[in-house]
Amino acid sequence: MRLAGSTNFRPVHTLRPVLFRSDHLGALQEDDLRQLRALGIRRVLDFRGVTEREAAACRLAGVAVHSLPIEPTIVQRLHALREAGERITPADVALHMQDTYRGFVRENTPRFAEFFAHLLESDAPTVFHCTAGKDRTGFAAALVLRAVGTSEAEVMQDYLLTNERLAFPAEGRYAMPREVMEVLWRVQPDFLAAAFDEVDSSYGSLEAYFQRGLGLGEAERARLRAWYRPA
Repeated sequence: MRLAGSTNFRPVHTLRPVLFRSDHLGALQEDDLRQLRALGIRRVLDFRGVTEREAAACRLAGVAVHSLPIEPTIVQRLHALREAGERITPADVALHMQDTYRGFVRENTPRFAEFFAHLLESDAPTVFHCTAGKDRTGFAAALVLRAVGTSEAEVMQDYLLTNERLAFPAEGRYAMPREVMEVLWRVQPDFLAAAFDEVDSSYGSLEAYFQRGLGLGEAERARLRAWYRPA
């Protein structure tokens, strides 16, 4: 499916087509809305921060929208560095992106726990998203896939598909050099790996993170598999 107003909308790889990931839903066109209604979407889980939500409110009517705010930091951090006179290289951006992903675990685990709590309420067709659908959304999708037993290779395949789908922003939108935006607006294996490295450092293992960080015991994992994993 291709939407005019949401270029990174797609089913989560290898799962039943009731769980979708996306960039924001604030620019959907009428034909986009018809396509999403045909999918039976009933629930939207939104990882965007306050200002992001205000700038592009969800256009999909008749659905339950749940805010799970994770405030963006990377763009603000890069702008602050530039204003301080520092020259930012693509390698610098990659390191900051890795730190952002570590922060998903260190600082935002309660949000991802809320995300799973919503998924465990029902298997109603659901879309989860942030602004670009690549970082906060990418980590959430990776967690779901790992929780239902998907291989690391398939998780990475789903994650990297963003680089083929997400439309590049208009020139000058973020007032940053093109070579910086090429890193900022794409995903790299090292970004996602940084989050899972932090899982191991903070919790000892992914299984411990599921249980202690996200509240996913065997019963919850079994329900996720039953609802979302293909037979």
